Amino acid sequence: MIRAEMLNRVRTREKVWDFIIIGGGATGVGCAVDAASRGFDVLLLEQSDFGKGTSSRSTKLIHGGVRYLASGNLSLVREALKERHTLQKNAAHLVKNQSFIVPCYSLWQKSFYGAGLKIYNFLSGKYGFGKSKILSKKETLKRLPNVKFQNLRGSVLYFDGQFDDARLLINLVKTAAEQGATVLNYTKVFELTKRENKVDGVRFQNTETGEELTAQAKIVINATGAFCDAVRRLSNEKEEKIIALSQGIHLVFDKKFLPSKNAVMIPKTSDGRVLFVIPWQGKTLIGTTDTPIENAELEPKPLESEIEFILSTAEEYLKEPPKREDILSVFVGIRPLVKSAKTKNTAALSRDHTIEINDANLLTVTGGKWTTYRRMAEDAVNQAIAKTDLPRKPCVTKNLKIHGFCEGSERFSDLAIYGADAEKIQKLMEENSNLAEKLHEDLPYRAAEIVWAVRFEMAQTLEDILARRTRVLFLDAKAAIEIAPHVAEIMAAELGKDEIWIDGQIENFIEIAKNYMNEY
Repeated sequence: MIRAEMLNRVRTREKVWDFIIIGGGATGVGCAVDAASRGFDVLLLEQSDFGKGTSSRSTKLIHGGVRYLASGNLSLVREALKERHTLQKNAAHLVKNQSFIVPCYSLWQKSFYGAGLKIYNFLSGKYGFGKSKILSKKETLKRLPNVKFQNLRGSVLYFDGQFDDARLLINLVKTAAEQGATVLNYTKVFELTKRENKVDGVRFQNTETGEELTAQAKIVINATGAFCDAVRRLSNEKEEKIIALSQGIHLVFDKKFLPSKNAVMIPKTSDGRVLFVIPWQGKTLIGTTDTPIENAELEPKPLESEIEFILSTAEEYLKEPPKREDILSVFVGIRPLVKSAKTKNTAALSRDHTIEINDANLLTVTGGKWTTYRRMAEDAVNQAIAKTDLPRKPCVTKNLKIHGFCEGSERFSDLAIYGADAEKIQKLMEENSNLAEKLHEDLPYRAAEIVWAVRFEMAQTLEDILARRTRVLFLDAKAAIEIAPHVAEIMAAELGKDEIWIDGQIENFIEIAKNYMNEY
């Protein structure tokens, strides 16, 4: 997967593409995988890096959505649970079983949440990750040493899935490429071209060089998430908004605040959401919030009130809660929620996806969540086929293994998340011992991973490496800044860049990293 080769495909192509997909997050890349695996010619364009937005900023869960039980949206829960099973089956190296404990401070809570999670089990059917059960106070304290014990009546144990969102996305990009798709990051669409008032292609800019290119397609899919309304207005400037924006933040702390393999699910908070305390990559992740916002940004910022909300909620449940000064990283994601005229509470809006085909034949797919990305893509491609003269070809992604699929990659320890690629990265270190050095003493990443990301995963910037190819910025913002100069030097050697490039990358990265630091 080499970017220069991908660009050259676009420059030299004379035929019309079957699909042009705008957006390199979970939905857009999912559409690219689906369409390419059916045998269609696909071009995917992403304005920044793959997963720069919401798709790298999730709560790291592949789940049915426990909170939707309370709202009675059983069909959404059931579908998500099936998709959870499909994703684990096709990406066994990335989607893992995670146990969750719901602390209960009254007998009523114990009965109520116990019954609710039994329903969750029932809806899972044969796709379940494990049976829920009631735990005594003693067993709860044994499994969660840092949980508050005053008035604790026990807990409910249940199971769901956990993953690394950005790593899965990169694997999906590579899957799309392996299926024949042309995929490009740092290509911003600035115009939708039309023929007889119907969208027939795009004009876009290679933002690294300023080069402008044109591509035509039988149908264009808008899968730009939080930015989908802006793309819709390229088709018709009078289009009304179809999504409501909401942001959610996560705080990352040392693992000492959750000295357990079990995650904690706090079932009801003051903003109507659930809050998770999760062990993730050797750290403790706590989130998320739900705050309505007006505008989408590539680098959204946390609000002081959101940080205080998470800290105060955690204090209600943890015996030794984290303090402000314990925050290692703060990251923010924006949800594109299907808009409703009936409610202003974004926590109550549906995570069901919406597909719209406007008068100009622009297909927009939005809403949904990571767990159901595959089904969203299948629906979008089916609708696109129905709207065009493309041949009717069935979806094959239910049984399509995602790049890196491998059982047993755990033998590579810190590299296990790469699945089948782990052995190749290990070989890089064996061939050059310098590449085996750890980038930071408190983190598992090695220099070989930087080389791999540049050579084979289209990493173009320091931020691509430290935020998404590895997760350093999300785990410890200060550590990311500390190692930035060294990582930039490794990248420069691979890319043939000079000292001016290195200095510029470091400066740009530090500005971005400030959004993840505890300075609000």
